Formats: sequence, structure tokens, C-alpha cells
Amino acid sequence: MTDREEETGASLFGRTLEFMEDDPLEEIFALNMGDFISEYLISEDLANKIGKDVKDKSEKLKSQLKELISIYSLDNTLCVLGFNSQDEYVVYNSIAKTLTQILDVDACHIYLTKDFTKGLNLDDKLLGLVGSSLDFDEDMYAKMIGYNADEDSLVVNSFKTLEKIQVKDITTINNFIPKAELKESDTKSIAVFPIHNNAYVVGVIVIENYKEKMIKRAYSKLVETIGCLFGTSMHLQKVIEHTEEVIAGGAVFENELKHLRAELTALIGDLGTHQQAFVEQLAKAVDEKGQYKVSHSQNTADLSKKICKQLSLNEKTTDLIYYAGLLQNIGKITLPESLFTNKGKLSKDDWDKLQNHPNVGVNLLMNINFLSEVIPYIHYHKERWDGGGEPEGLKGNSIPFGSRIIAVADAYTAMTSDRSYRAAMSKEEALAILKSEAGIKWDPDVVNALFEVV
Repeated sequence: MTDREEETGASLFGRTLEFMEDDPLEEIFALNMGDFISEYLISEDLANKIGKDVKDKSEKLKSQLKELISIYSLDNTLCVLGFNSQDEYVVYNSIAKTLTQILDVDACHIYLTKDFTKGLNLDDKLLGLVGSSLDFDEDMYAKMIGYNADEDSLVVNSFKTLEKIQVKDITTINNFIPKAELKESDTKSIAVFPIHNNAYVVGVIVIENYKEKMIKRAYSKLVETIGCLFGTSMHLQKVIEHTEEVIAGGAVFENELKHLRAELTALIGDLGTHQQAFVEQLAKAVDEKGQYKVSHSQNTADLSKKICKQLSLNEKTTDLIYYAGLLQNIGKITLPESLFTNKGKLSKDDWDKLQNHPNVGVNLLMNINFLSEVIPYIHYHKERWDGGGEPEGLKGNSIPFGSRIIAVADAYTAMTSDRSYRAAMSKEEALAILKSEAGIKWDPDVVNALFEVV
């Protein structure tokens, strides 16, 4: 796989379709490459139908398409699709404001093409503003802020080339024309990220700073991943809308139905790839902000997965616990980096922010619908086996099993990693502490499983 394919998230499904001669979906299952789809997206009933002959192939294909569409829903992705009025577009303002917190920047603006701005008047612009971190005293959309196709600007260039553009000092370039409505006369540094998938570009995300400042690599990769996730989600929604029109239209060629099924299957596979990449990049950004010297979140997630396998948990549960392990410190991502670099005594307000970070993280994840199932695991991973933990004081088996696994993995990873205030413990020291606290802080079965895997 090329670097370009890795960054854009070309999926196994998308790359394999080109050499499949007969029926792509049947071939995917025959080659055992449909685990993701069969596990999460396709019902057992549909899977059993695949490969069986029926008299009317077109009706079979239509039935499969309908089921694929019914399984896919807006709940499987970020809430950025299907808007038809101005009131619904405010979600983009929330996304933009969250990004400014995550990246610790001054402003964020989101632009989309006309195809994805139903209910807004863009006045024939190539790109129209749908969301901003700035607060407007009047109707933002009435201003019809955007870019024309023939403009020589950073934003249009990024959209057309699908390349990220970052400029530390905008006085060194000629093609930055500030928009007064967005206070861009104050902008000193800018970064533009295309919103796209492998074959489809739908808009851009613009990040601005009012001082010369480059976005850190971990944060930059996160925004790139978000751009791919948004782009794939929107492209998938377009294909779904077209498929519904084809099915409702009556007579249709069998090859067109096969093509639509293959395209839907590939896009759903790509969506899963980008969702996982998003979670992993979000975890790296958390570690970056938390000043970890190692990939603490990734190490916790990897160890959680090993414990799950030792305990013979099923694949789906293991994946959810893996995601939760990556994101168990998610609340830190929206806190200012200065809190983690401050070597002095924290104020009570700062301390409260740090102490409450799991709740901040839960609120953030609730707005990312496809991660909703990991929320309980994260929310309760500070509980104790004896009932003396937080936030609910749950005890023993009343604590979600995933939370108990993450808690042990997190503690072991933290103990065996260097910190600014102490050196890493040895494996033997960490295991001895965990063993002594089993049945008090930790689930004894999980601690026993940890001993087996490390």
C-alpha cells in the first residue's frame, strides 16, 4: 500500500473490487474478507441469502441493497449529514468550537460544496461556510460567506488538490485575502485540510491562529483523519440516496444494482477504517496534550485487548474495549495544554477541570454517535471493586466488565511508564502492587488475566 493510500484510508474492500470478475459481495464473503461487514453491518439472514440462487436476481439484489441501507444509519457516523435547514447546520458550529479546544487554536471554519448544503443559499459559490467557532450577532448564513471556483486562494487550492496546506506566517504569501466577517485580519497562521475520501471531495476545514504557530503533528493528523471520515460519510450518504432512487424507479439493469452494492459495501468498509483511524489519532492527540513520553493510550488499549483475549471475550466486545482503552483519557483533549505543562501549583479551578475530565470525555463521545457503545466503559473506569471509586460508587460485578479491564490495563501501563515526577516501575513491582490490591481496587479475575499476558 502506498503512503497516499494509507493516509486516505483505501480499504481492503475498495482495493479488491477491481479484480473481482463475477459478483463482488459473494466474492468478498468467499475470500473471508467480509468479517467487518458480517460482524457489524449485515444480518445473519442476509448473509445466509448470499450465494443462493433465486429466480429473480434483480429482486434479490434490490433486497440486499435495501437491507444494507437499513443497517447503515446516521447513528454509525458523526452527526454531519442530512441537513435541510439553517437551524440544523448549527452542529457544524459545535464541531468547529470543539476543534479549537482540541487543537488549542484561535478559530476554525468549515466549508462545504453546494451538493452538501441543502437549505442554504451559496449564491453559486464553489464552497460555502457552514460552521464557525466564532459567535455571530446576526444570521451567519445570510452573509453567504464562501469562495468562488476561480479564486486563487489557499482554501480553493487545498480543495482542488486534496492537499493539506499550512502557513506559519501569512505575510509571506500573496494568496491570502482575509474575510472581515471572520475576523481574518487578525490571522497570522493558517492551515487548510480537505474534507474528502479516495474519489470525492466535499469541502475544507480551516484552522487559524492569531499568532505565528504551527499545528503539532498529532493534532494535524487528527484533523486530516476527521476530513477523511466526514468525506466518506457524506459520499456514502449520497450513494444511499441514489440507490434509493434507483430501487424506487422500477426496472433497472442487474449490473447497475451489482455496481451499487459493490460501491456501498466498499464505502461502508472505508467508513469503518476511518472510524478506527479517527479513534487512534484522537488517542495520540490526548497523549500529546497530556505530555506522555510514551503512547500511554495506545499501550493501555493494546494491553486491554490482550486481557480480553485471555478472558475469551468475543470480537465485538474486544473491539469496543480496545476503543475505550484508547479513549479513557478523552476528557483531557478539550483542556488547555497549559494545564499539563504548568509546573507550579494548580488553582482550584484548574484542579477541578483535571479531576472531572472523564465526564468531559463522556459528553464529547456522546456527540460522536458511532462511539456511543464505549461510553459506559470509559465513564466507569475509575470505579473500585470495593465500591470506593467514582463517579457512582459501583461495586464488584455491577461495574461494567470493560471498565474493570481498562482500569487494570491503565494502572499497569501507568506504573511501568516514566513520569515527570518518577521513573517507571519494573514489571515485577507493578504486578506485585496490583496483586496486593486485587479484590480492593481491581477485579481479581482481570488481575489474574493480566499476569498471564504480561
